[in-house]
Amino acid sequence: MKRRELMGYAGASVATALIATLAESQTFAQTGGLSVQWLGHTCFLFTGNGLRVLSNPFRTLGCTAKYRPPKVAADLVMISSQLFDEGAVEGLPGNPKLIYEPGVYDFKGIKFQGTAIDHDRKGGKQFGINTAWSWSQAGVKITHLGAPAAPLSFDQKVLFGRPDVLLVPVGGGAKAYNATEAKQAIQALNPKLVIPTHYLTQAADAATCDIEPLDEFLNVMQGTPVRRSNSDTISINPASLPETTAIQVMSYRF
Repeated sequence: MKRRELMGYAGASVATALIATLAESQTFAQTGGLSVQWLGHTCFLFTGNGLRVLSNPFRTLGCTAKYRPPKVAADLVMISSQLFDEGAVEGLPGNPKLIYEPGVYDFKGIKFQGTAIDHDRKGGKQFGINTAWSWSQAGVKITHLGAPAAPLSFDQKVLFGRPDVLLVPVGGGAKAYNATEAKQAIQALNPKLVIPTHYLTQAADAATCDIEPLDEFLNVMQGTPVRRSNSDTISINPASLPETTAIQVMSYRF
């Protein structure tokens, strides 16, 4: 897959990447892991190794109508979709780097892999392409699927490997996996920890939101251990990740 460079940033050399990897290990020992904050829908802030990575900031309408606008500071912003209600980067503080197309990007010694998956069940003819993102931060291998609706291909399964943390949409609708489709993706990738995304919450405008609540997914995944957080932020340490798949349910403070 074509390697891309971020605007204003030169890709790291092999030597630089090795140095960055060593620095990452040292920083992880000091910070104790990766912080993951849920900002609503498929928007998360990942903080570790002195780097803040923001995924899918949104506009507040439809299924996200009553969430707070996720205008948080980040070093890098990843976009999975450029539809009107997704990929809202205007108004973000600072001057973060932005990646939104499939490809391989180097940023501060970390490789970010963007993989194209159809955003609908019609070969991408209705809503185009969704970009899933994979990277390692603070010793944790992360795959954020964004909101695809097409099943994973064999090549995509090989490319993703086994994530430590998989963020997967579960609420269905025309643009994302429903509970059963999410289960199939989880079975294909066998992650250690699953964070469900893109499901109905009290933030939604019921008249314009067509996705299902989390309970449907949890019913489909019966038998899988479920962890529940009382806050919107969790800390993940590689040493404490489960060996077999568990589900992590995040909370949002309305």
